Amino acid sequence: MDSEVALYDWSPVLHLLLVGGLIAVVPLVWVWRRNHKKGMQGVIHALALMTLVLTLDLVMFGAFTRLTDSGLGCPDWPGCYGKASPMGAHQEISAAQQAQPSGPVTHQKAWIEMVHRYLATAVGALIVAIAVLSWWCWRRFHQGVKRLTINQPSTAPPVLAPLSPAWAIFTLFWVCLQGAFGAWTVTMKLFPAIVTMHLLGGMVLLILLCVQVERWRQITAQVAARAVPWGLRCLIGVVFAVLLVQIALGGWVSTNYAVLACTTFPDCNGFWWPEMQLRQGFTLWRELGMQADGSFLEFSALVGIHFVHRLFAIVVFVLGAVLTWRLLQEIGRLRVLGQFLGGLLLLQLLTGLSNVVLDWPLIAAVLHTGGAAALVIVLTQLWSNTRAMPTTEVTPLFTEINRSERIDTNRVAAPRKEKEVL
Repeated sequence: MDSEVALYDWSPVLHLLLVGGLIAVVPLVWVWRRNHKKGMQGVIHALALMTLVLTLDLVMFGAFTRLTDSGLGCPDWPGCYGKASPMGAHQEISAAQQAQPSGPVTHQKAWIEMVHRYLATAVGALIVAIAVLSWWCWRRFHQGVKRLTINQPSTAPPVLAPLSPAWAIFTLFWVCLQGAFGAWTVTMKLFPAIVTMHLLGGMVLLILLCVQVERWRQITAQVAARAVPWGLRCLIGVVFAVLLVQIALGGWVSTNYAVLACTTFPDCNGFWWPEMQLRQGFTLWRELGMQADGSFLEFSALVGIHFVHRLFAIVVFVLGAVLTWRLLQEIGRLRVLGQFLGGLLLLQLLTGLSNVVLDWPLIAAVLHTGGAAALVIVLTQLWSNTRAMPTTEVTPLFTEINRSERIDTNRVAAPRKEKEVL
């Protein structure tokens, strides 16, 4: 029956936008009431932070949608059988459920899928608001600087410029692209490459929002990124890169339903190096469960997908542990982020193991995706709050120095100054 449904039906799009807009009004009003006294920059910072948190929730709900097999709960896009909600499509869903009681379309799965679309639309509306406010704040700032320069060119005080609206505009473009991948996920029947790219797109969206949160925080608090040694800066970048590769591998495991291809740990089905068909498993452009030539995917291909993800997890965990140990030697914000990083690595280890030994429990699988997203946020914060220390710089800028160090420095410097005077 699903084959008779048009894959794209735009008739409910206005209703969906209205629903998403109404959901977005709640965080918008809450942010404005709590932050309007801090000025427009403070409001944008709070709104970006709220949107980041809601996007993290959306990523986790997307994992819940996939793990409950609700991705095709509504076989068309953007609505459900051309309706704005499953209530309007009650008759069509009932007929599909009666034809296939355990099939992809049921009332419960339809609601899960549509709630995911409602939340995605609300996040899009919030990103539109951030883009508009960022552009307005940027425009007002430059108009004020121009007037001040003309009227008082010699006494104009230095002011800190707001974040360029290009960040928010590109984020808006990216969320629209994410919407397209969401549509293709449905219309291409859970095509593994599309679903994996949809997951990675969600991670990129988290990065874009987190960068804006950190930049607005630095602007409103008038602080700068902390100078750190080149080695630490490079280590952060390496861990970030391998984490993104591991997330792509994890998405490939999930979208190919290869989580239970290895049911034992630390070995795999009783073998330390099991039989694997890596070429089949990592042929990217193919349908779910099929090879590129249209034949069925062999079980050894699923084993290969799972085992590569497990091996690369060791690399991520070791490098992440080294970075955690290095950050714990720092002070202030970097030390706190190091503690979060260590805790999230432990969470990923425990949820990853439970997926194997406990037969893929739903809550552990959702937390595994959420932990990966949280790691992306923490590493983005680390990257945004650090900068490479110049080779000529002895003391990093914005480094916290205790009182005894200041006293010792003054004691050493004072006789030197007296000698110069004499």
